Amino acid sequence: MENQNAAPGRPENKMGVMPVHRLLLTMSIPMIISMLVQAMYNIVDSIFVAQINENALTAVSLAFPLQTLMIGVGVGTGVGVNSFLSKSLGEKNYGIVNRSAMNGILLAWFSCAVFMVVGLTLSLPFFRSQTDIAEIVGFGNDYLSIICVLSFGMFSQIMMERLLMSTGKTVYSMISQLLGAVTNIILDPIMIFGLFGFPRMEVAGAALATVIGQFVGASVAFYFNMTKNSEITLSLKELRPSATIIKRIYVVGLPSILMSSVGSVMTYALNLLLISFTATAVAVFGVYFKLQSFIFMPIFGLNNGVVPIIAYNFGARNKERIIMAVKLGLMYAFGIMSLGAAIFQIFPAFLLKQFNAAPEMLAIGIPALRIIGSHFPFAAFCILALSVFQALGNGMYSLIAATSRQLLLLLPIAWVLSLTGSVNAIWWAFPITEFFTLVLCAVLIKRIYDSKIKIM
Repeated sequence: MENQNAAPGRPENKMGVMPVHRLLLTMSIPMIISMLVQAMYNIVDSIFVAQINENALTAVSLAFPLQTLMIGVGVGTGVGVNSFLSKSLGEKNYGIVNRSAMNGILLAWFSCAVFMVVGLTLSLPFFRSQTDIAEIVGFGNDYLSIICVLSFGMFSQIMMERLLMSTGKTVYSMISQLLGAVTNIILDPIMIFGLFGFPRMEVAGAALATVIGQFVGASVAFYFNMTKNSEITLSLKELRPSATIIKRIYVVGLPSILMSSVGSVMTYALNLLLISFTATAVAVFGVYFKLQSFIFMPIFGLNNGVVPIIAYNFGARNKERIIMAVKLGLMYAFGIMSLGAAIFQIFPAFLLKQFNAAPEMLAIGIPALRIIGSHFPFAAFCILALSVFQALGNGMYSLIAATSRQLLLLLPIAWVLSLTGSVNAIWWAFPITEFFTLVLCAVLIKRIYDSKIKIM
């Protein structure tokens, strides 16, 4: 695309000049903090729900695949906008920067409309396909229908925060996420248990607290984009679809969305496999996902700092800065994941008891956390590799790795292990799968280095 909108007199963005180590920390630490807070409120949300009863916790766990898909669509679209916009900044193509931002907002609103329909029509059938326990179905339908129908805040928040990230304004993105998360944490007990004169809403209260927090986060992020993000101009004149820009966004973003779809299918299928043993196993699996988010979310925050650095310097053709960003990102990711693995090995009972775990849940959950947690250090490399693929505009590699991991490997391995008749055997599918995924990602990293980086 010809750079007709370059402005030579405009100062260089910090992603092209600041020392890479300092730049990565500057951009990633605010995102890591905000991701940790988000992970904390996810955990707190489930801790409160678990106080209702185990069926309430199971219902939220069964809602996870569709909820993950919804978040994945928002984040995937944001990743596409982030990568394309940061690359355009590196090329100093400022006209395209503004148009891609507005097209990203349009796509976020369209996604919201789709999931509103899903929430109104498919929520109840979705739960009935997984269980015939009436209380679980009722709790689950209450929770998921609210999350989907009122998803405007979530999609808007994700897109507005991605616009801030793409220009290096991660501190403002952190503030918007923090305010949304704190709002959720404060409202959770009030709406779930009916405090301070509010009606007791139970699981529906947890959902409503979540969407209110998302609306708060979206409003704050919008304000920062309008007042602090000088490199992007949000204008109604640019609020029109561009087939060319949307295609460029989804070249990177669609594989990320498809990865989330694959992840949702994996979780849904694994829930069906686990519930054939006992509903408690599904609750354990749901607790694991909440707990592992406290380990994985900082890695995603780190990646949110790595992606625009790589994309910007790829656009600026700066090979050394790209390689340095990847090496530093991997070093920090491995350290965080190793710490997480140690926590899962040493404190599994303590972690489970925070979710009101009964003896049956402890019997299943303790070995589950220890076995699954052993794959975290392997996952550090794989997660960073997926972000490198996206930042360099090759989202298809991310899709190949994710599909291989979650459909071609994890589910078949889990099914074979389930034939032993032991639910605890199923958990070994995670470390076995992660090892093979690491090998695949290493091969793909080598290919993308030879084809795009080495030749610079």
